[in-house]
Amino acid sequence: MLEELGLRSEFGPPKMGMHQTTGVILEVARYSTNDGPGIRTTVFFKGCPLHCVWCHNPEGQSPAPQLVFRPDRCIHCLSCMKVCPHHAIVLIDGNPIVLGDRCEFSGECVRICQSGARETAGKEITVGDLMQEIEKDTIFYDESSGGITFSGGEPFMQPVFLQTLLGLCKERRIHTAVETCGFVDSATLLGISPYVDLYLYDLKVIDDGKHQSLTGVSNKTILENLRKLSRSHGHITIRFPVIPGVNDSDQDISQFGEFVSSMEKVDGVDILPYHRLGTEKYKRLGVRYRMAEIQPPTSEEMTGIAETLRSFGLSVRIGG
Repeated sequence: MLEELGLRSEFGPPKMGMHQTTGVILEVARYSTNDGPGIRTTVFFKGCPLHCVWCHNPEGQSPAPQLVFRPDRCIHCLSCMKVCPHHAIVLIDGNPIVLGDRCEFSGECVRICQSGARETAGKEITVGDLMQEIEKDTIFYDESSGGITFSGGEPFMQPVFLQTLLGLCKERRIHTAVETCGFVDSATLLGISPYVDLYLYDLKVIDDGKHQSLTGVSNKTILENLRKLSRSHGHITIRFPVIPGVNDSDQDISQFGEFVSSMEKVDGVDILPYHRLGTEKYKRLGVRYRMAEIQPPTSEEMTGIAETLRSFGLSVRIGG
């Protein structure tokens, strides 16, 4: 079926036919205006090869569904403790806390929780079911020149799922955008490119050693993929998250400007100010947030960074 759509199939055959190909997503967000042109539906994939210390979607890092606990909703009925097959929930200071080394997440605690204190982050869905959701909003895409954006996590962590969705969207003339960290096999990235109308390409920092300490991986593949992509794809927007005290030094900004301006073609750069909206998500996952003391950049600081990048001849927008 992939071949009939003109899609490459080196990633292996889909499960039980194209529309039954499955993937794991976090959510489908409608009426987005920040993930590409027009009104868009953004699908957040689960799983990411990077572990950025400032990540505001920590629930998107693991490729598997996982448990989220909202203590403010807990009514302390302790039903979750009774049904957990691995005895992974214990009382600590009067609260039912999950022991991560024991939890194999059977989902029983979520099923039994009547207050909604326990939830599942991530669900498996078929291409067919997801396309039904995407197509509900085609009137908004048509009227606003919008479309669908695949984000994450990292969409390329699920290449067959992504590839199949892109092919069907193109078949239905729905504008497609893919947000990626670029840490992907270059053959996969370039092979899927004909079905991507717009790339939203994330760049965190140019210095490789610094990139490794902040994200857990080298950026050599990321930078080389951007070079290759800029030679073959007509629409790439670079996204640069500004994290005060982390990647906003004069040297960081200059290195970023020099590298991006050396690309053969990019549409522009969106600089995205750090925010603290992900803080609560770490608590719900039972994970310590290492950036709790970082404050968002001021508007003056963002304007200064934008002006520096424009001095390299780049088209720069604050936000995106």
